[in-house]
Amino acid sequence: MSFLTHAQVTLEREVKITHLAMYFNGDRVPITHTENSTTGYDFVYGRTLTPHGDCIKTYKNYVFMSWYRGGKEDRHVMLTRYNMETGAMKTIEFPHQHTGYRGRWWIGETHNTIAVAVSPINGTIHMVYDMHAYTNGGSFVNDYFRYSYSVENAADLPDEEFTLDKFVKDPFDGDYRHTTMDGVRNPRKYDRFTYPQFFLSDEGELFLTARDGTSHDGAQAFIKYDAAAKKWGDFFYFNALGAKSKGETHDWSIYGSMKYVDGKIRIGFQRRLRNGADKYNAQNGVYYAYSDDPTGASQWKNHKGEPITFPIVKAEEALVFEPGDSVKTRGRDMVHIVGGFDWTVTDNGDVHIISRVKDNENNVTKNFHSYKPASFNDDDDFIITSDFVKASNIYTSGNDVFVIGLNSSGRPFVDRTEGGTNAFTRVYEQTSGKRFTKGKVHIADGKLYYYLLETKPNNNDDVRTTYLQVIDLSFFSKPSELGVKLLNLSNNQSFNEGGNIELIANATPDEGKNITKVEFIVNGSVLLEDTTAPYKQNWVPSNTGSYTIQVKAYQDDEKTIESDEITIEVKEVDKSDLTNDVYRLQNVATGQFLTDSGVSATPVTMNDSGEEQEKHWTFVKSGTYYNIDSEAFGILRATGPTFSAGAYAVVSTGKSAPAGDTDKVWTIHYNELDNTFRFESRNNKRYLYHAANGNVTNVAVDDTNTEELNRTKWKAISTSASLSISDTELKSPSIKIYPNPAEDKFTIAFNNINTVKRVDVFNILGRLVYQNSPKRNILEVESNGFEIGVYLVKVFSIDNKVFHSKLIIK
Repeated sequence: MSFLTHAQVTLEREVKITHLAMYFNGDRVPITHTENSTTGYDFVYGRTLTPHGDCIKTYKNYVFMSWYRGGKEDRHVMLTRYNMETGAMKTIEFPHQHTGYRGRWWIGETHNTIAVAVSPINGTIHMVYDMHAYTNGGSFVNDYFRYSYSVENAADLPDEEFTLDKFVKDPFDGDYRHTTMDGVRNPRKYDRFTYPQFFLSDEGELFLTARDGTSHDGAQAFIKYDAAAKKWGDFFYFNALGAKSKGETHDWSIYGSMKYVDGKIRIGFQRRLRNGADKYNAQNGVYYAYSDDPTGASQWKNHKGEPITFPIVKAEEALVFEPGDSVKTRGRDMVHIVGGFDWTVTDNGDVHIISRVKDNENNVTKNFHSYKPASFNDDDDFIITSDFVKASNIYTSGNDVFVIGLNSSGRPFVDRTEGGTNAFTRVYEQTSGKRFTKGKVHIADGKLYYYLLETKPNNNDDVRTTYLQVIDLSFFSKPSELGVKLLNLSNNQSFNEGGNIELIANATPDEGKNITKVEFIVNGSVLLEDTTAPYKQNWVPSNTGSYTIQVKAYQDDEKTIESDEITIEVKEVDKSDLTNDVYRLQNVATGQFLTDSGVSATPVTMNDSGEEQEKHWTFVKSGTYYNIDSEAFGILRATGPTFSAGAYAVVSTGKSAPAGDTDKVWTIHYNELDNTFRFESRNNKRYLYHAANGNVTNVAVDDTNTEELNRTKWKAISTSASLSISDTELKSPSIKIYPNPAEDKFTIAFNNINTVKRVDVFNILGRLVYQNSPKRNILEVESNGFEIGVYLVKVFSIDNKVFHSKLIIK
């Protein structure tokens, strides 16, 4: 075997575990299927059961791996212990077997995993089986939950004593399948647990977490093992079952994991809302929370340190961001957010989350890496980037973050970045040797333990071979060295003119030293600096074009270091492109706003208000034309002369974009002189028109008649802009500065803004020169410290709208 490595990452050993791991080699069948195939091992979800789930752990010098032995007639539960010091391996066979799908043992079920763990306090081994929401009835009347455990100190007994009799029998029926964790049989308490996972606290206390409930009404439960008393406590629930009855719009189920990291119990998850009418096919959102209570029984907070309800009812309290908002489709069940979700936290406290979203309507998939460096303040948001390769799992060791998987040839690779950054680089990759179909990862004490299923493309058996690879990652546990990186920008990114660019840097000192300053260098000159972490500054470029950016860190012994230089592009905004925002469409002649009727084949209307969702529109490319798409219902249709509701009426439809129907596509004409638009029905010289009788039609007009022309002209007003309630004129900008030009002082008046959160003033180079949080609707500013020149004033409202104006100091 050969491998590529860019650091001292090495394959320490590869060990064959078994050649008899269960594998489903038959056909995928529906859940109603009952026949026992004579040609293979049929299955309902996936082919691979081993390795799967929380099936590998380490304790002292041992590696424990759970698995099922094939083939179809065997199916026994197995537990293998591998000794890292001697190379000896001992396997225990349990008498119970894989149950198959809902008791049909001849149909494979990949959810039936075996979670395994060892309590480091008393050396007991614990195994919990995923029965996948089986209820107390039918084939499972006495088998609705499975838990196996050993006597004390069984985990490190000599091989000759590591035997089945060290596991405790169930007093109810004498087998090793306990239906309780506290000694009391209670089907209502245990009969619907799925996705079991064990984790340890920093003090070595053992926890189990699993989902209680169903795919649309499930709660994350967790329970702690009392090693001194040798018994489990009571379950706590992070989220509430039956959320609809407790104030949420619908019931929902949780999909994620709970871990104990950096001194706290934490959870990262996605939500599956029982709402069949929304755009989400299953999950939505990225959510994260942690508890300041070591037991997790109270003091839960979101990533901003704000207290949240426990158990939580409305998942929004823990929301990080909504990936579904990044894709265009709004069609029912068209946003698919399943798989590719995981999270980790470094020893330093950097939070990293990966996720993905697919727009099924437009066949677009985006992979996200969301991260919050430990140096950020609580109220800072995550950095969210789609500059990230596809991955299913993310891990941490110390202060390093790893993506570990199988490359296109089926061989292991390791990508690594420092905690709190997105600079993933490949540090290890096997280029020859065995190929694998799947693997499960466990990282402990600087080593990667990879439990792998070998690929056998020409073998149709219902068994496969598994291996354990041990890869040394300890190279990255060296003392910290002086370093600095840009966190949220990457080479060749582009930005629109006039927009704010947030500069964020991560700086680490040599062991025992401190960072005194970080400079942000643009086009070779120091533009901004920050002396305290997090190292963040706002910059508004003054011109379009290319800019080079790098950061430089200073240490308290006067040692410095510079980052690599990147190049970004600031582009002129194409105001004729309406595909990247949501707009109110205001008729120039009447001042009213186009309004969706909400009923298919019914004429649209006009309204004095532009605030509600049925007045909001997007433009979706459809070939060489565009669909005008309502945020509330569907795209617009331009009818002909014989339409029943009136000749050439423009009507609502329930159809989703993009659509190529000739009566549902439009040409956009932009007039740069007055910043208005005309919308032509396809290419037939008929324009979207607000008639004097109030009807909205598509007709040809006399362009020499100003009034007629203006009835075909529309302002496209972004929904992020502010509208006055008293009249419908756009306040652009809705801040007034006087005197302007100013000398000694100036005043900023805030008109129709819903509570001003912050005022920033930037010089022409984009440097922030003034900042204030006013308490009234006017702000008086002494301008003695301002140099002569032009400044950009930005006002941020409490509802996250931004208003701009220019200031001249003379």
